[in-house]
Amino acid sequence: MIDKDEILKKIKQSGHKKIKFAVCDIDGVLRGKIININKLKSFEKGDAGLCDVLFGWDVQDKCYDNSTFTGWHTGYPDQKVKLDLSTFRTIPWENNLPFFIGDFNIKENGSNIYPRTLLKKINNDCISSGFQAMFSEEFEWTNFLGNPNQLEENNYQKLTPITPGMFGYSTLRPELFKDYYNELYDFLAEFDIPLEAMHTETGPGVYEAALVYDKILQSADKAVLFKESVKEIAYRHNIIASFMAKWKEDLPGCSGHIHQSLWNKEGTVNYFSPVMIKKSSIFENYLAGQLLCLPEILPMYAPTVNSYKRLTTGSWAPTTVSWGKENRTTSIRYIENGNSGSRLEMRVPGSDSNPYLAMSASLASGLYGIQHKLSLNIPETKGSAYHTKGITALPSDLVTATKKMKNSTIAKELFGEAFVNHFIRTREWEWREYSKTITNWEIKRYLEII
Repeated sequence: MIDKDEILKKIKQSGHKKIKFAVCDIDGVLRGKIININKLKSFEKGDAGLCDVLFGWDVQDKCYDNSTFTGWHTGYPDQKVKLDLSTFRTIPWENNLPFFIGDFNIKENGSNIYPRTLLKKINNDCISSGFQAMFSEEFEWTNFLGNPNQLEENNYQKLTPITPGMFGYSTLRPELFKDYYNELYDFLAEFDIPLEAMHTETGPGVYEAALVYDKILQSADKAVLFKESVKEIAYRHNIIASFMAKWKEDLPGCSGHIHQSLWNKEGTVNYFSPVMIKKSSIFENYLAGQLLCLPEILPMYAPTVNSYKRLTTGSWAPTTVSWGKENRTTSIRYIENGNSGSRLEMRVPGSDSNPYLAMSASLASGLYGIQHKLSLNIPETKGSAYHTKGITALPSDLVTATKKMKNSTIAKELFGEAFVNHFIRTREWEWREYSKTITNWEIKRYLEII
């Protein structure tokens, strides 16, 4: 239980005259404010607001021209924000400044379109069904030398990773920026985002970190805050931390794999353990639901144009509707690790995914399988899913995946028509913005010769 008085007492005793809070937009980007301590009460009660343009523009603050929820036609009014006191923590690299995550109470046609609230609803459905969802996310990201101003001055070219070459699991490379490396692990733990492990991944300047598992909402909160925190800590060392899915065509992409297991409501029985798989159909139903829904809701896992550059053959990322035991070529990998550690790993999401939406997609599709008692009709893939015949391919670009989700009755059943309508419009906008852009590839290929 959250002790409101104890939290307020801690903030008062800290001596801080301000607090920081943030909400998560549709792209998984945190947006927020620093407010005077005297405004905490109004935000805690949900009496204060933020402009709803946060759900009416893209990652570069360009207003959508196709949104029905908000736009010039609504005048971009404020929407009420309520701070979730259970998310209270202090920011160690900001002199322990008090911090909260906020919830929007925004609805369209009676359905909430705020990503965190969507996950809360699906989690409540899970609990009502007698289950407890335990989740965790692991991220890969690329670290570059420099700061945002230098990035802009160089037109986002001439990128220099902080370490050279392909050297996964290196104990040597972290010594080059050991202060940064150690601050990540230590500061994140102090910020209540404990890591199970962190190491270099294959690729110049690439790190990987696995977050300690938790109940799904807390895990999603930690995943969203992890990305923001890494970026802020990187700034302290003149480093740009990028969670772009793939920045260079001849290098592996960066993943955001989701680990998950379903337990009884007391948290004593893992239905994904070998013992329970033999006793119950819950694991089979859950996995079957995920596989059935996967191509119908792919933009929830792969939301950007760049996401699909990562999902290519031989790239350590999946390309098919497939599953396998300890198989890193499939979309879903079953990891057998005793009664408590056995789990499913959804390998489709990249590090560019919105954790609230990706986890919503995973849990909702698994529960769909349980609700409909789906049988596992897709056989286990043994060997390479890239080269096994007869496996259904995933949509290969954002526009195809978005069209499929737009026409999906399953997507609307899982997330509500209003959310799907809003989300699809943002992905259609993303594709249109991409389609009208002249790339360096086109200039080099066509300018002189064609």
